[in-house]
Amino acid sequence: MFDLTQSASASPRVHLVATDPGRLWTKDTAVAIEAPPDIDVDPRPESRWSPDAVRTGICGAVSPRVIALPNGGYRMYYSQILPRPGFPAGANDYDNATTRILSAFSADGEAWSPEPGVRLSPLLGGAEDFRVVSSEVVPVGDGRRLRMYYECCAGSQQVTNSIRSAISGDGGMEWMPEPDARWEVAGRNISAPRLVFLNDGRCRLYCVARGIGIVSAVSEDGGLAFRSEPGVRIAQDGEYDSHAAFAPEICRVVDAGYVMYYAGYGRPNRAYILRAVSEDGLTWYKELEPVLAPGPGGWDAAKCSEMCLIRLPQREDNVVRYRMFYEACDGTASDERGVWRIASATSVIRRFAAQ
Repeated sequence: MFDLTQSASASPRVHLVATDPGRLWTKDTAVAIEAPPDIDVDPRPESRWSPDAVRTGICGAVSPRVIALPNGGYRMYYSQILPRPGFPAGANDYDNATTRILSAFSADGEAWSPEPGVRLSPLLGGAEDFRVVSSEVVPVGDGRRLRMYYECCAGSQQVTNSIRSAISGDGGMEWMPEPDARWEVAGRNISAPRLVFLNDGRCRLYCVARGIGIVSAVSEDGGLAFRSEPGVRIAQDGEYDSHAAFAPEICRVVDAGYVMYYAGYGRPNRAYILRAVSEDGLTWYKELEPVLAPGPGGWDAAKCSEMCLIRLPQREDNVVRYRMFYEACDGTASDERGVWRIASATSVIRRFAAQ
């Protein structure tokens, strides 16, 4: 969670919330970002389509990451999945698909307008014609620049990949990749980077190590070089995450430690959004039940997966509202794959507490 209205610089304040977003969420009735229809496999980034257009899971929209902008409004970065030349199944054959990172703007956290231009292409990002995914956009230093961490994968999810980065000096529209990898583990596929600034000036990067769970690394140079930390932050050992513990989203509650939401795959064709808490960001305690479960029916009938949080604008009733954006799969294709869209849910209302 990155709220640049709290601090535009690289500070722990960007993660800070006055109240725990909680365990109770109501799914919203509209899709935030729609998938391209089957007939538009080379869409313009700013395209909009009818919700009734034919979609079978060839194209998709996944990996939402939203930042609250310093001067108001929100920008969502997301990955658009498209067919790679010679592999027409697209997102339904994800290992052979291509993705690119796009963005959308919202003044209120409800209505989203896709923005023109590609924020990061797989070729520019180092993935050849495969995938750049899961963009994590954070302030650098005094906040005059932004850094995007992203998964760079030039092949299937079984190959060794890396977490790389790009820099923006114009507020997050134009991006230039930085040399080398930020974090790479020999023989491992790592994904879904999430960064937290620490009180001592360091920063911690959480990622998913395929087959292991959520792990972490720490940086002492402002987020360029990361050193793996021992242990596993979230192991794949629960009822709802025995197949995969994936894509953490972390906020820090005033005087109450850290809260993590993450995607749990109990089996390959079913995903839930789960929750854990921690005092120090290293030792995490899972909560027993999901905060969001698939279905019944609709665009998340099979999976509720990778997510992010925002705090919605305060209204006259002085209550705190949070919105969770998540990638949703309807399970309408073979093996309960299908159309991936970005959906949302809103927290149960709670009284405002001043920061």
